[in-house]
Amino acid sequence: MLDISTRKDLERQQYRVIGSHSAVKICGWTKNMIKNKGGCYKLKFYGIMSNQCLQMTTSISCANRCTFCWRGYKAPVSKDWKWDIDEPEFILENSIKAHHKLLQGFGGQPESKQMYTLSKTIKHVALSLTGEPIIYPKINELVDLFHKQGISTFLVTNAQYPEQIKDLHRVTQLYLSVDAPNKRLLKEIDKPLFKDYWERLNKSLEYCAKKRDRTCIRLTIIKGMNDVEPENYAKLILKGNPDFIEVKAYMHVGGSRERLTVEHMPWHEAIVEFSKELLKYLPDYEIVCEHVPSRVVMIARKDFKKNGKWCTWIDFTKWQRLIDSGKDFDSHDFLKITPETGLSGRNIRLEVEEKIRKRLDVEKKTPKNRVFADEKTSETELEQ
Repeated sequence: MLDISTRKDLERQQYRVIGSHSAVKICGWTKNMIKNKGGCYKLKFYGIMSNQCLQMTTSISCANRCTFCWRGYKAPVSKDWKWDIDEPEFILENSIKAHHKLLQGFGGQPESKQMYTLSKTIKHVALSLTGEPIIYPKINELVDLFHKQGISTFLVTNAQYPEQIKDLHRVTQLYLSVDAPNKRLLKEIDKPLFKDYWERLNKSLEYCAKKRDRTCIRLTIIKGMNDVEPENYAKLILKGNPDFIEVKAYMHVGGSRERLTVEHMPWHEAIVEFSKELLKYLPDYEIVCEHVPSRVVMIARKDFKKNGKWCTWIDFTKWQRLIDSGKDFDSHDFLKITPETGLSGRNIRLEVEEKIRKRLDVEKKTPKNRVFADEKTSETELEQ
C-alpha cells in the first residue's frame, strides 16, 4: 500500500506504520492529558480517557481526497482493496507496541507519572487516524479482538462503503462523515473516486439508521465552502437518524494547508451559530455541550436526556459486560450522566483580538533596549 517515500514521510510526521497497510500516531490530546493539561472533546462528550486512547487506522488508503484532510496527496487512494492482508492479531499487537513506544518519553517526567502509568492500559481505540479503516477486509475480526481485550471502539468512516457499514460488527460508537449538504459540494470538497458517491452516502445513512450501536454524524465545517444549507444537512441527518451530531470546525493543519488557508477555519462561535441554525430543522435534537479548543459542538437526540439530565457518557464497565454476553442491546443500555453541559457563550475571536491588542500595547510602551532583571539575575549576565 505504501511506497518507500510515503512511508518515510509518515514516519517524519511521527506516524508508525504497522505491517503493510496500518498506522499509529499519538494524538495531541493523549499527550496533553498525560501532562495533566486536559482531555479531548471525546472526554467531555462521552467519557473517553484521552491518556488511555490508541489512535490508529487499518488502512492508510482512502477513496476520497478531502480538501480539509490533514493527509498529504502522496497518500494512496483506491476504491477497492488491492493489497496483501495483515492478520488482525498482528495489527492489534503491533499497534499497541508502537503506541507505548511513542509514549516512553513521558515516563521520566514526575508531573506526568500517574497519568503515564494509566496510559499503559489502553481502554479505547479510535479507528480514525487517516485513510478509510472500514475497508480493511478483516475489520470485524479486529474489532472483536479489541473488545475481547477490554478496549472500546470508535470507528469513523467516510460513508462511501455502505455494504461494509451494513455488515459491520458491534462497535461502541460508529461515526459517519457528512461533509456537504448537496451532491455538487460533496464532489468539490471530498473529491471522491466513486462516480456514485452521492448514492453511496445516502445508502450509508440508510444503513446507519438501522444500527443498534451508538451512532454519530460529523460535519466538518469549512468557512466559505460548506457552511451553507443547514436544511439540507438536516435532511441527510434525519435519514441517518444518529444518536449524536458533532458540528466541528475545519482545522488548518497538516496537508490541508496546501489546499486551504487559515481563513477557511471558522471561529468557535460560528460553529455554535451554525449548530443553532441546524437545530431549526431537527426538532428531536438539542445542543448538549461544546469543546472550545476543538471548536466543536455536540448535539444529541432528546431521548438521551433522562429525568432532566443529559446521559451521553458511556458506562464502559456495563458496555463490556453487554458485549461479552453476546446478548442484544441498544445505545441506551450503557449510559452515564454527562457531567458538564451547556454553552459558554464565549466569543473566541474577540478574546484573541483583545490579547493581541494588549500585547501590542505592551510592546509600544516598552523601550526596545530596556533590560528586565530580578533578584535571581546575576550581574555578570547583564550586558551594558
